[in-house]
Amino acid sequence: MTKPLHPETLAAKAGYDRDRETGAVVPPIHLSTTYARDDAYQLIGGRDYTRDKNPTVLSAERLLCELEGGAAALVNASGMTAATSVFRAWLRPGDHAVVPRVGYFAIRNWLQKFSADWNVELDFVDTTDLAAVAAALRPTTKLVWVETPANLTWDVTDIAAVADLAHRAGARLAVDSTCATPVHTKPLELGADLVMHAATKYLNGHSDVLAGALVTRVRDEAWAELEYIRHVEGACLGPVEAWLLQRGMRTLFARVERQSKSALSLAQRLTERGVTVDYPGLPHHPHHAVAVKQMRGGFGGMLSIRVAQPIELVKKLRVWMPATSLGGVESLIEHRHTAEGAGSPTPFELLRLSVGLEHEDDLFDDLASALS
Repeated sequence: MTKPLHPETLAAKAGYDRDRETGAVVPPIHLSTTYARDDAYQLIGGRDYTRDKNPTVLSAERLLCELEGGAAALVNASGMTAATSVFRAWLRPGDHAVVPRVGYFAIRNWLQKFSADWNVELDFVDTTDLAAVAAALRPTTKLVWVETPANLTWDVTDIAAVADLAHRAGARLAVDSTCATPVHTKPLELGADLVMHAATKYLNGHSDVLAGALVTRVRDEAWAELEYIRHVEGACLGPVEAWLLQRGMRTLFARVERQSKSALSLAQRLTERGVTVDYPGLPHHPHHAVAVKQMRGGFGGMLSIRVAQPIELVKKLRVWMPATSLGGVESLIEHRHTAEGAGSPTPFELLRLSVGLEHEDDLFDDLASALS
């Protein structure tokens, strides 16, 4: 019996061996939008149009499916299209959903309008509080959505426990695992029905692709509805973007493991200097015990710090780049209160840090100098 390959190996090979005709070790990009039929006017290889059948896109989906341990995957034109399609596919007027109180602000804002337009009831809940999740569930609850670790305080929700609560109530559990990545957490193994990624972030890892992804635990009617929505609405990923995404996933483990190691060290060193740090790898983080149980090989490359004059600190930095987004090879710092605009619920003193691949000492020294 052949021993299964480790996920690090699968990622590095991109689920690809070599081109049989040329020996090329890099997967090709298939740019054609349409495919010819044979002499009997039958499809060749089951392909007719690129929207759902592009080989480069399918290759990226197969790789992500293997990394997450899922039954099927869909890549989308953005993380937002991936996330919003779940709510639109799985909820109907009169249904109820439980969503996180702490999480990505664009999803939160969209959900508020979506719930009003679609007559869907929402409860924004602290999903780290299992009693609060249980209390929020209703007979009409169809979906529980969890983001873990959650933007911006990196709260860690117990996926297995919430999955049990959701399933007992007859609801599905979807997990935004963008910041954990399959390197640190496998939500499907913990009982989640669906995993969502803003693939623009860590999966791509180079700040040059806009993409989203969904991975399902089982192929069922709920999954078929997601496939249908992407097909008819056309929120597909182009072959060049899919190739870049696949290229990014080839270095996923090397990048994320390094970023997580640096993030933990920075969090510890900044804490020793008296800086208030939010990071699940720190023992004083309120969800550290859950993170230790649920996350493997590290706690992610994201942390937040709280300082009295955040804008003034950012102005002094040389290595950290002030910019939106996360998960790239470059280290970014963002003042979320400013980025979110009027009505932002994010504390003014909070700065979000996405740790890249620069030398850890350079990153720390830059922050230390700005803090002094």
